[in-house]
Amino acid sequence: ELQLVESGGGLVQPGGSLRLSCAASGFTFSNFWMYWVRQAPGKELEWVSYIDTGGVTRNYIPSVKGRFTISRDNAENMLYLQLNNLRAEDTAMYYCSKDSKGSERGQGTQVTVSS
Repeated sequence: ELQLVESGGGLVQPGGSLRLSCAASGFTFSNFWMYWVRQAPGKELEWVSYIDTGGVTRNYIPSVKGRFTISRDNAENMLYLQLNNLRAEDTAMYYCSKDSKGSERGQGTQVTVSS
């Protein structure tokens, strides 16, 4: 059974940093491109970043490029998202997912950016 468990969210001031983690199990993690998606209050789910199976190809939506970094550890079945220089508009529930639409995602971890 597929399991994705996110952690690392919290309340942070603008300009602060967080590191999100996602523990994957129940499937061959190393065979799949992985995504971070987020949903802000009152908004639709949007993909934020993805990474290929080997961690070479990475992509980001323009609003987070240069501030967020996605990475993975295939030996540990872990996906990460380093969030730097956070802004209020980054406030959202963050999910790791096997696809860009978040159809197979975890329970999420809340990121709140506020002074």
